[in-house]
Amino acid sequence: MLKIVIMAIQVLVSLFLIVVILLQKGKSAGISGVIGGGAETFFGKNKARTMEGTLERLTTVAAALFIILSLVLAIFMGS
Repeated sequence: MLKIVIMAIQVLVSLFLIVVILLQKGKSAGISGVIGGGAETFFGKNKARTMEGTLERLTTVAAALFIILSLVLAIFMGS
């Protein structure tokens, strides 16, 4: 019973992780990133308050949760 609950939670976490990753912008800005790099330092200070900062934080938490759930499931499946 516990295995099924953990598997269901892992499926939900994996779907959430996919959605959060797809909502993020790409990191490569091309040549415009080289030219407009000065604005990046100003906006980098308040990055945690922006939508991008929130999505990055959610991605990190969801990925860590996914890894932990995978390890727990591997332990349960072995026993």
